[in-house]
Amino acid sequence: MEIFNIKNLSFTYNTSDKKAVNSINMTVSSGDFLLVIGQSGCGKTTLLKMLKKELTPFGKKEGEIFYKGKNIELLNERESAQSIGFIMQDPDSQIVTDKVYSELAFGLENLGYDKEVIRAKVSEFASCFGFLESFDSSVDKLSGGEKQMLNLASVMALNPEVIILDEPTSMLDPISANDFFSTLKRINNDFGTTVIISEHHLQEVFHLADRVVCLENGEITALDTPKNVCKSLKGKKIMKTLPAPARVFNSVKAYGECPITVKEGRKMLSSIALNRNKISSEELKNDDVILSCKNIWFRYERKSKDILKNCSFNVNKGEFYALLGENGCGKSTLLNIINGSLKPYRGKIKCDLKSAYLPQNPKNVFVKDTLEQDFKMIDNSYLELSEQFGLSDFLKTHPYDLSGGELQRASICKILLSNPDILLLDEPTKGLDTFAKINLGSFLKQLCKKGLTIVMVTHDVEFSAEFSDRCGLLFDGGITSENSVREFFSQNIFYTTSASKMSKGMIENAVTADDIIGCING
Repeated sequence: MEIFNIKNLSFTYNTSDKKAVNSINMTVSSGDFLLVIGQSGCGKTTLLKMLKKELTPFGKKEGEIFYKGKNIELLNERESAQSIGFIMQDPDSQIVTDKVYSELAFGLENLGYDKEVIRAKVSEFASCFGFLESFDSSVDKLSGGEKQMLNLASVMALNPEVIILDEPTSMLDPISANDFFSTLKRINNDFGTTVIISEHHLQEVFHLADRVVCLENGEITALDTPKNVCKSLKGKKIMKTLPAPARVFNSVKAYGECPITVKEGRKMLSSIALNRNKISSEELKNDDVILSCKNIWFRYERKSKDILKNCSFNVNKGEFYALLGENGCGKSTLLNIINGSLKPYRGKIKCDLKSAYLPQNPKNVFVKDTLEQDFKMIDNSYLELSEQFGLSDFLKTHPYDLSGGELQRASICKILLSNPDILLLDEPTKGLDTFAKINLGSFLKQLCKKGLTIVMVTHDVEFSAEFSDRCGLLFDGGITSENSVREFFSQNIFYTTSASKMSKGMIENAVTADDIIGCING
């Protein structure tokens, strides 16, 4: 049965002459798991929001969307709220109450359910989604992964027929993201709930989909099973975004079905002759310590538990250091201590040079009505850097009117205008697609070659593997694992890349798809 039928759908924002979505014709069957992929700005978010009429942006709409045979515009508020759930990118943007139990009950209360029904449903979903211990807790105490799981539980409490998700794991660590996708697929399988999801991180979700739709410039360029879509994208720019096994398959002489999981990728790799089976590790030669954290202890309140415990690490001049760890382990806290916003109650930080800090929410960087005004506050010579970041056309734009990726680029551009010696980045790839990440990573590496030092907090293991020099894992308040990038990811089991999992035991020190391709093609 068709749950969505999209006919000749186009949409143009009031601020643009270009169609964000152009002539979309597509059906979604009940129980489908549909994955939407494409570069930033291709129309993914616009399309998904139009499937939930309350979220439809302002602009000119052409064509029609039918939900179970009924024009979506004719759905009343109760039908839309109960039948079509929506989960956003930022977990905090969707939470509206202060307690876990209140959040689980919020939607049910607004739909007018009896107290007995609400209590029964809330207790059931608290049990199923693992919120028994935190049932009375403040939502502020939850990690990013727990908050997003709470959003999913709150939506599922309404028993929707469709869940629409717009990059729901962009702020989650790899393990939390994997747990979230596993729960989502279980919901799809066990309840037949239709799932429509857009994602940039495809490795953990691509193989879960029944169908994949690829958008480019607002138009559908591919719509098929995951493996068929991978084959159809061979040689195209978007292929760079595919899971590592598919990228390798499309870049070497391989036969049979296109692999999309690590298991399938290992099977393919074992049947291919390698030109070499080891990649040499490149050590950072410079040992001029520019930042030193020694025996740092920190807690937010006198009687609360320690977030950081005897934490020590050094960063060298010109180094790109990536700090990884699960949500809530203290990574952002450590950055704020380094930049002076927070003070440890024990330990020492040695950092005599000028640093600049990019917070997780890039909106916090901007205070003026246009990018140009914000940039001029720092330095009048902003034009060259703006062009390097692809922001020349947005200088007269209000920062809040930019897309997530554009806003992230703009925030980095602004803090670089202060000409810092040390750059502190908190989740700089959040909201960026693969191509924007490559541009950002390449630019940051060039800055490192000129002497800039970077300390980056991130969940993005693929980005870290490709661009950082050294990685550290923060766990239980301290750095428990630290090494050069190749040794770090080669030695890890879970906190590692798909390429490393795929090539382990066959190619030593391979951590990216390009590493594997190079070892095959020579």
